[in-house]
Amino acid sequence: MKRNTRTVRRVLNIALVLALFIISSKTALAQEEELAAINALDTVWVLIAAFLVFFMQAGFGLLEAGFVRSKNVVNIMAENLMDTTMTTVGFIILGFGLMFGAGNAFVGMEWFGLQGIPVVYPGLSIPTLAFFFFQFAFCAAAATIASGLMAERTDFKADLAYSFLTGLIIYPVFGHWVWGGGWLAELGYVDFAGSSVVHLVGAYVGLAGTIMLGKRRDKKFGKNNIRGHNIPLAAIGTFILWLGWFGFNPGSQLAADPLPISLIVVTTDFAATTGAIVAMFLAYFSTRKWDVSMAFNGALGGLVAITAPTAFVTPAGALMIGVIAGAITYFGVGLMEKIKIDDPVGAFPVHGLNGIFGVLAVGIWGVDGMGLLHGGGFSQLGIQVVGLLAATLWTLPMAFLMFYIIRRTIGLRVSAEIEASGIDMAYHGIESYPEFESSLAFKPTYADGGSANVAPAPSGD
Repeated sequence: MKRNTRTVRRVLNIALVLALFIISSKTALAQEEELAAINALDTVWVLIAAFLVFFMQAGFGLLEAGFVRSKNVVNIMAENLMDTTMTTVGFIILGFGLMFGAGNAFVGMEWFGLQGIPVVYPGLSIPTLAFFFFQFAFCAAAATIASGLMAERTDFKADLAYSFLTGLIIYPVFGHWVWGGGWLAELGYVDFAGSSVVHLVGAYVGLAGTIMLGKRRDKKFGKNNIRGHNIPLAAIGTFILWLGWFGFNPGSQLAADPLPISLIVVTTDFAATTGAIVAMFLAYFSTRKWDVSMAFNGALGGLVAITAPTAFVTPAGALMIGVIAGAITYFGVGLMEKIKIDDPVGAFPVHGLNGIFGVLAVGIWGVDGMGLLHGGGFSQLGIQVVGLLAATLWTLPMAFLMFYIIRRTIGLRVSAEIEASGIDMAYHGIESYPEFESSLAFKPTYADGGSANVAPAPSGD
């Protein structure tokens, strides 16, 4: 009896070893097959494009710093930096899984905290981590757009909170509908690189924020134009953003395909070019001054507008899209004044109005039977309108709810005293140009009795 028991145990042990060997062999084979599917050139291209998109944060920071007053420059740069970090955390915890994980037509239901992600992203030839980094950079851009609309009066804690929540849920849910296999993708909605997913969502978040904040206290609509303090900074920021768009749009091909990415680079550049020209000339016809700040925003408006249709239009179509985008930017700035919404850097005309136009441009100029001007009829244009309605009905209510909660809990707006004297000293303890004597009325004191903007006494040596 004992001999039979020992025999059974040996057979079971041998069977277990064989089963483990077979399983490990299949796992190793599956991993080898996944690794073999990775294309090195595609991976390097997507990562380089992601680096360019990430560097756009510097462009946003410098552009917004140039367009705000010197007393708030440190704050706007801090917001742009921390927007990136807080959005990253939200996107890691929940956002990436909601946006790209398998689930249903409305949300993804896996990969939270990046757990269980495959080695290679399904359907592509790049590692999932490379795909994640590219998509995180897009998410961070959306959150940063909102900071421009809310500049010069937002509590820094509120900025940290809304950035985190945007990356956690607001951005990824709509992103899933469009890029994660959700219901808009199934409907046939097209947004190649994010006129709506990135720019319109970010602009809607900022619009809700600036409406909840109210105008800057010294802003008088139609009477005073609060000018930015440093046009050279804004110029550098514009050029960095323009450069970054050569990662933003062609990188969205997600492969190093020579012909498509070459077309996308050209259409991207052409729309920015005509956008800048038209916006500047319109400003000149109105004021007889060559307003370079309007040219900056005109170029960016063209870039936003071409982002959705960039892979589906001809270079000539891109030129026309840029022309219209430049006009939208110019008249949009005036519209914001008329409806009394305080947008210090012109972010909503650039990213919001041109985000809407870019989505519609797919259904107008899209080639190969897609757009109205190329034999597509109104079918695609109608689908694009549905997508815009979805973006609006999801993002705006969620953003208003988010800012309402923030206002009732940690606070949304700085005090009148801090707003008048500048956020930099009160919140960050440093000025952007400390070599100049501060004229700020608000001088916060430290625990040792000193003042934040009074130089320490000489040591006496």
